[in-house]
Parts: sequence; C-alpha cells; structure tokens
Amino acid sequence: MSPQEAQKIFDEADLLCSAENSALAVRRVAAEITARLADANPLVLAVMGGAVVFTGQLLPQLIFPLDFDYLHVSRYGDVTTGGQLAWIVEPRSDVAGRVVLVVDDILDEGVTLAEIRKRLLAQGATEVLSAVFADKNLGRAKPISADFVGVHLPNRYVFGYGMDVKGAWRNLPAVYAVKGL
Repeated sequence: MSPQEAQKIFDEADLLCSAENSALAVRRVAAEITARLADANPLVLAVMGGAVVFTGQLLPQLIFPLDFDYLHVSRYGDVTTGGQLAWIVEPRSDVAGRVVLVVDDILDEGVTLAEIRKRLLAQGATEVLSAVFADKNLGRAKPISADFVGVHLPNRYVFGYGMDVKGAWRNLPAVYAVKGL
C-alpha cells in the first residue's frame, strides 16, 4: 500500500478508542494481571508483531518478577482474512513447569490464541493465561476467551495500537475502524 493510500484510510477512519482511553485500559489490565500473577514469576510471551505496542506499554506497569520472550505466528500476513496458522518463531524460553501469560493485540476469531494456548500446554506449561488489548465482538462464540481484556470493539476492521491495515498504522496510539468495514 502506498503512503497516500494509507493516509486516505486514516483520514476516512472512525475513531473507536482514543489514546487516553487506550492508556487507561492498559493501566487497568496491568492492575488485574498484577493482582493475579505477582507471586507467580510468569513467563510473558508477546505475539509479534501486533502485540508490540500493547506489550511495550504493559510491561513497565508490571512491577513484579517475570521473564519475557516472544513468539511469532500469523494467520493474516498482509491480507485481511485469516488463513492457515504459520509458526514463524517459537519461544526460546522453556515453558515447561511455567505459568505463561500470552500478550496479543486483538482477540478476533480466537483461532490463533487457541492454537498458541494448546501448543504451550502441550510443551508443559502449567497454566496459560492471555491478555489482549482488544476483544472484537463477533456476535458468536469463539474457541477461547482472554483472561485480561483492555477494550471491547465492534465487529469492524480495526487498526492502530498494534493492529494494522494492510501492514500500515500499527504505530497509532488509538484504535480506528476502516470506513465502511
């Protein structure tokens, strides 16, 4: 997508969650995670690349011992509909015997997060929890629900705060919806 096309999408988009509300949501989620995991010495796994913004804002607010690593799986690439799950990078850290917190940008259909959870449990994690910045309301059941949710969003094509539209706009501090979608 050209910079001009990306700018046009942004200019026409609907603001769904302001930067201020995004920051408040992260603060609330951090408090919930702290209450649940402060004594667990969890392994926190960020799902690249969408979770980078949420993780970067969340980690400094988790004032307790933890280990950090990442994984990279994708069903989307630069397209807008999910396909087959591709494991691009596995965590380097051993998950066996650990409480694991998976951090992701959005719980959309739930297929990716469910598969991540299944794989980590198969590798010996004692518990796998998940924190997502956004949970999209699809109006139907998902194979998994997140343990910690920042914001709830309508069933629209969203971008910003780590979520992209055709590779663009992950860097925005707020969440927008593509006009008409």
